Amino acid sequence: MSEESHRILVVDDDTDGLEVLQTRLQHAGYEVETAESAEKALSRVSAFDPGLIVTDVRMSGMTGLELLEKVRGAMDEVEVVIMTAHDDMETAVTAMKSGAFDFLVKPVDPKTVQALADRCFRERDLVEQTETPEAVAALPRGRLVGRDPRMIDIYKTIGVLAANRATVLIRGETGTGKEVIARGIHENSEASEQPFIAVNCTALTDTLLESELFGHVKGAFTGATGARKGYFELAGKGTIFLDEIGDTSPDFQTKLLRVLQERRFYPVGGEQPKATEARVIAATHQPVERLIEQGRFREDLYFRLKVVEIRVPPLRERPGDIELVATALLGRIREETGRDVRRISDDAMARLQEHAWPGNVRELENALMRAAIVARGTVIGADHLILEGRRGGPEDLTLEAAIRRHVRLVLEHVDGDVEAAAELLEIEVDEVKEHQTA
Repeated sequence: MSEESHRILVVDDDTDGLEVLQTRLQHAGYEVETAESAEKALSRVSAFDPGLIVTDVRMSGMTGLELLEKVRGAMDEVEVVIMTAHDDMETAVTAMKSGAFDFLVKPVDPKTVQALADRCFRERDLVEQTETPEAVAALPRGRLVGRDPRMIDIYKTIGVLAANRATVLIRGETGTGKEVIARGIHENSEASEQPFIAVNCTALTDTLLESELFGHVKGAFTGATGARKGYFELAGKGTIFLDEIGDTSPDFQTKLLRVLQERRFYPVGGEQPKATEARVIAATHQPVERLIEQGRFREDLYFRLKVVEIRVPPLRERPGDIELVATALLGRIREETGRDVRRISDDAMARLQEHAWPGNVRELENALMRAAIVARGTVIGADHLILEGRRGGPEDLTLEAAIRRHVRLVLEHVDGDVEAAAELLEIEVDEVKEHQTA
């Protein structure tokens, strides 16, 4: 692409923001025009011929997402960067699904916009632009909340993955929302009308897991009085979400690897293979690399699953999101409890923000649910919260306290299995028990 097409059109109804971005980009050597509405931007596109449009989302009249859709539909060689002060998951997913080059949360650093512009034109100069997917509806149920940069990246990744059928491995601690991410990918894909089937691999024995996934023929095992279709057959072109894949046996992993490689499977006890078009999204809280070293997880399956890998940060690593997440959960809690709880007091919020949240968002929701039930008015106060474990303070900063918390966290991850926890921690069983009861 020639330097002549290194033009940028900035669209925002914030005139001060427009001027700042225009000045920065012009100093970087770009030819820049501005528009205070999406309608004005559209009227200038043909004459100005920009290679990049940087647009706000919420403006009077046409939105930035509508502008993105019109531009991508008529001029697919033009890249679009979306800016918004509303860092919600639906906007990010829709933007990336609609083919946005990137998604930025305001306040936007002009240096970041310049870096994006540099990368955009550098990539366009090197390769031909490929087709981008059309927009689809935002997530109809289940959503992630957060403005931490890692969460914004996850929103964007969901939008990108919804446009293809790549196998995905989602990694994160218990309660971080791995299934929500899997559903988001499925429900924004072209196969959204097909089934989404979630399977907890830890809840079933190998035989039952294979029967659930692959089906079985009559007489395959005791109690198999008739043939039964498995999820790989029932899912059609939909998605099978294999939760806690790290807890499965090597024998099952071998069979799953064969399905992913050959796109066909054998029902338990059957001799004739069946084809499958189902997409597989797997998740685990386990340290997979260590499992591979211990011979408990197949390395070839790991690489087959992690065509794309998403790592979900625990809630304690994004404390700035706790207030946002807690507030967002109140709506759901009101519906489920029938309690008209509208706000979290400042002292209650302070307690939420100092808690370690080993159970992540799931633990936060449960704590708020209990508080909403016992609260008499519309406000959750600190005295309504029951938070187990650390609340901060000098006594919690000792090495012994940190070890105890970590041992208990590992025990939670392995559902209280002391031997499994000892193996993961590489310590003796008695040591695990000692920290467990301390």
